[in-house]
Order: sequence, then structure tokens, then C-alpha cells
Amino acid sequence: MKTIAWTILAVTLVATPAFSAAGKALQSPQAGVLCDPYMCADANGVSKELTEKFLGKVAATRLFAQGTFDTSEFTFANGVFCDTKERACRQDRYFDANGQRSPVDDEATARLFGK
Repeated sequence: MKTIAWTILAVTLVATPAFSAAGKALQSPQAGVLCDPYMCADANGVSKELTEKFLGKVAATRLFAQGTFDTSEFTFANGVFCDTKERACRQDRYFDANGQRSPVDDEATARLFGK
């Protein structure tokens, strides 16, 4: 019986997108747009219109129901952080011990800002 329970748990964890790299990959449904499973953004920032267009009305409503927020700086589900004022995406949103941001994510920056 324990073997069956462990097998079901293992299959559930492997099949759940939160535990798979593919579930966290950014998608670029059109030039200049990046989406994760929860939001879409362009060079101007997080976009309700693009989120609705590519992820559906429910996703857009859920995202913007959180209230007013700064749409110019955002972190995708895979951890990539983008800043539209800097016009760059970085590997994550954290600073190192010297106060420096993480390295630029060249692929995400090119897709979002055309650099």
C-alpha cells in the first residue's frame, strides 16, 4: 500500500508544471512579447491586454485584481527579472553581497527589448 502511495506522489510531482523546467520556460508568442503561465509583458511592462490575448481573460483579470502595482519591473515565474526603465532582463531580481544585480539574461533581454 505504501508503494502505491509513493508511486502516486512521484507521478503527481513529475506531472505538475511547477516541478518541471518546461512549465517555467518563457514563451514569446509574438515579437517583443514574453509570457509565463501567469502574465505577458512587452517593452512597456506587464500588459493586461497581452495577458488577455495570449493567456485568456481569466489570467488577465486574476493578475490585475491584485490592485495597482508597478508594471515596469517584474519577475517571471522562472525567476527572470525585467526592468523596462533599464531595458534589460536579469537572471533574477536579487543583489549580490557587493550590491550588484545578477547578470543580464541576454536571451530574455533580446526577446523583450530587441537588443
